[in-house]
Amino acid sequence: MKMFILKSFGIAALMFISVLTGMQIANGGIHKMKGYDDPNFQNAVSINETNNQFMASFLGNDISSHDIEAKKKKLEEISAFNFFSSMGKKMSNGISSASEKLIQLITD
Repeated sequence: MKMFILKSFGIAALMFISVLTGMQIANGGIHKMKGYDDPNFQNAVSINETNNQFMASFLGNDISSHDIEAKKKKLEEISAFNFFSSMGKKMSNGISSASEKLIQLITD
């Protein structure tokens, strides 16, 4: 059993290292294919913090905390109704109250 776990861990570590190496080789290949070092070549995701304000960039599109707050307000205004969410809440409340009553019945 110990050997199986050891072999499994070894194989998983080897796969992880192989994936990281492959990603590094692919990154080098992209730079070679481009032919020059482009300063506009951006990472897929970048996060910057300045004075307690977070600025994030996802695939070149800037996202700020103000954008997130505006979207949150917009969703609250829409007050979208999710049928499955409301049914789940009702079912969980019913099960909670039924189990509470059952426990009170057993303890009394």
